[in-house]
Amino acid sequence: MGEERSILIAYTLNAIAFKAQTHPKHRFQNLYGQLNTDLLYQSWGQLNKQAKPGIDGITMPAYEDSLPENIRRLSWALKQKCYRANDIKRVYIPKSNGKQRPLGLPTVDDKLVQQSVSQLLQGIWEQDFVRHSYGYRPHKSAHQAVHSLTLNLQFKGYGYVVEADIKGFFDNIDHNWLMRMLKQRIDDKALLSLIKQWLKARIKEPRGAFNKPTSGSPQGGIISPVLANIYLHYALDLWFEKRVKPSLRGRAMMIRYADDFVCAFQYAQDAEYFYQALPTRLQRFNLDVAKEKTSLMRFSRFHPSCKRQFVFLGFAFYWGKDTGGQPRLRRRTAAKKQRSTLNELYRWIKAKRSQKLNIWLPQLKRKLRGFSHYFGLPDNSRSLAKVSAFVLHSLYKWLNRRSGRRSYNWRSFKEMLIYFQIEPLRVRKRVIEVDWY
Repeated sequence: MGEERSILIAYTLNAIAFKAQTHPKHRFQNLYGQLNTDLLYQSWGQLNKQAKPGIDGITMPAYEDSLPENIRRLSWALKQKCYRANDIKRVYIPKSNGKQRPLGLPTVDDKLVQQSVSQLLQGIWEQDFVRHSYGYRPHKSAHQAVHSLTLNLQFKGYGYVVEADIKGFFDNIDHNWLMRMLKQRIDDKALLSLIKQWLKARIKEPRGAFNKPTSGSPQGGIISPVLANIYLHYALDLWFEKRVKPSLRGRAMMIRYADDFVCAFQYAQDAEYFYQALPTRLQRFNLDVAKEKTSLMRFSRFHPSCKRQFVFLGFAFYWGKDTGGQPRLRRRTAAKKQRSTLNELYRWIKAKRSQKLNIWLPQLKRKLRGFSHYFGLPDNSRSLAKVSAFVLHSLYKWLNRRSGRRSYNWRSFKEMLIYFQIEPLRVRKRVIEVDWY
């Protein structure tokens, strides 16, 4: 039964995607009717079972204990059109710059329905999204964005770079504009009303106060990433492809991951034109550039300098030289990200030092593996080596301060590292698909 359900859902989603691809101006009707038991079951398999509970306090394991009953109840509510979005629980997590990032935690019911709607929207707009959009898309990744940017800058003769970031993007998405964008492809009032419910849902702050948003889509919501991509597809991507590039003298490209993007230009005049036009374009959609993260710079192999660099997705890009003395674009962990990682690991080791090693050293191993998995790209071996050395010295320092006498010398310390399989971080070679612009 489960296999038949999966085949049916795959057929439905593929049919929607095929229709969207072959009929670019088609507006889909009766998408709401696809929110049935089969799609809800399939969506359940894609949810993060470790996710934090929403405002009702129901956890994923507790929901799963009565999964058939919950899905039947939810399916019936959707069919009768009496489903209502729940309030959102607001939490804050620290950022590397010392500020806090607000997250919105939906209930499990809302996560399940949002996942189902996300698949329907993804099936439609994935056929429309441009190649240079990498964030929150199937078969696209941050590593692909970083690698494509590296090779295009290295070999395609771009000489100027505009690095840009949108100020508080997820909090400032204009609801009216978003609904107008969705109507470009959707002619289903029930589905649009459902999406509007999630956008307008009340948010409960940690101190208990409720507020009703007039703009934005909470980070943490399952539906938010695809809505964000749709918004920037019309506000930024199509404008760059259809209006900006045809008016330029030379080549130009954009690499975008969510609201973080970099544009490269062959000529200074083209880069200046885009740099001046970008704020006006974004303001039309009630968005603003983050001035401290937006700049125009000369960036080419003919002006190599470690001081001339920009940051994208946690990596600093700069020109150096290879062993033959030829200019080569290099990348390393951005200084701010490197410092925040080292500070976080230092505080974490200090706080955990008195616990049993078999409890927290495997956790440390996972933290280091996660850092290495993301930042372990070619050219970044020095940054990885610095993190490894710092962690080992911090471990040695705090493990020897757990009691009045010294616990380890370097020999016994290395034996302990071998036992827990904590190894130095290394660059991992991997094949990454590249788009040329």
